[in-house]
Amino acid sequence: MAKKNSTIYLCNSCGNEFSVWAGRCSACGEWNSLVEIKNTMVNSINQSSAEVTSLTDIVLSNDYRIATGLSEFDRVLGGGLVPGSVILLGGEPGVGKSTLILQVADKVKSTLYVSAEESTSQIKLRADRLKISGEMKLASEANIESVLSTVSKIKPDLLIIDSIQTVFTNTYNSTPGSLVQVRECGMILQQYAKANNIPIIIIGHVTKEGNLAGPRILEHLVDVVLYLEGDRFTDARILRGTKNRFGATNEVGIFSMQEEGMIEISNPSEMFLSESKTSPGSCITATLEGTRPILIEIQALAMPTHFGYPKRTSSGFDLNRLNLLAAVISKKTDMNLSNYDIYLNVIGGIKLSEPAVDLAVCAAIISSFTNKSLPKGVCVFGEVGLLGEVRKVTRHKDRSKEAISLGYKTLENVISITEISKLLVT
Repeated sequence: MAKKNSTIYLCNSCGNEFSVWAGRCSACGEWNSLVEIKNTMVNSINQSSAEVTSLTDIVLSNDYRIATGLSEFDRVLGGGLVPGSVILLGGEPGVGKSTLILQVADKVKSTLYVSAEESTSQIKLRADRLKISGEMKLASEANIESVLSTVSKIKPDLLIIDSIQTVFTNTYNSTPGSLVQVRECGMILQQYAKANNIPIIIIGHVTKEGNLAGPRILEHLVDVVLYLEGDRFTDARILRGTKNRFGATNEVGIFSMQEEGMIEISNPSEMFLSESKTSPGSCITATLEGTRPILIEIQALAMPTHFGYPKRTSSGFDLNRLNLLAAVISKKTDMNLSNYDIYLNVIGGIKLSEPAVDLAVCAAIISSFTNKSLPKGVCVFGEVGLLGEVRKVTRHKDRSKEAISLGYKTLENVISITEISKLLVT
């Protein structure tokens, strides 16, 4: 069969391909970032045809998924690991990615844990701290061909790569972590997983631009993308799925980072409200993390500004949304916030983005401004429009049910933020 050899040049910075070499990438402007890659193109249709299977001939067993034993982890995956799937786990440095995956590896019957960052002795030290004494196999190897050769010999139920930025293939002469190596190693692992029906978990680091293991090339190759979120100064950790070919992407797992590892939280509302107090500037709201309603405390502080321009600071809530809600309060109530600094904080290191928490943010600001507390045991949620009206939110009944189960009551008769201001002023 006739074949045509050609050479392409791939930019290590942005991933764009070029037919000729240049000292500067015309797409991203980086210098000396183009890497030569040999490419073989077939001029005619392959003589061997692809194998075709009828959909009705494919039979799946009831135990097709592999349960890891960590219910919060399985919840995000949609019930467990799917054989032949490739899972990418990312997160900020120190958030607990390796800790979580080591606990997952301990739960699966036969696991090969490959780390190119740590020696087997270092992994053993972490396993002893987590009180893990399973029969998992460990390997400290960076060459992807050597790793897959070992996998073919021992045939584990699960392969873990920690991390994709530290492994390399001999096919290309570039350093580990480069765009070429990340893409090619990801492709090799994907093809091996499909051909041998083995699930593979890949840990990826977040780059300084905020991307996971590069400019999203790896995220398109894998089947499942998980992000482990959390503030390093708090214990709460949220495992969030952003892509899942075998389940929903709106599920989250809640963990608490402790000395003995990741502890599953069955009732996260109690954890986030364990130290809440009824005081001016504090408001309890019900937010949705995936399909799960969670009660969160929002705190606000309104202080007269000593400068010509008021300061707005927000932690865990969008700053532009905060400025918008402050403007609505000033316009629709008798409270002029144009000369007040506003500081907003979401307790527990959680980041809230849904509009259902608008009313709670407004209530916390008004409470701090008037220096009066909201009624004890009240949970507030609702979307606030530019006209000051309060609109109903999704899953209203589920939020109310969660609040009532923890001893809170909801303000069903609030139709505008003026109702909240009257509640605190009178």
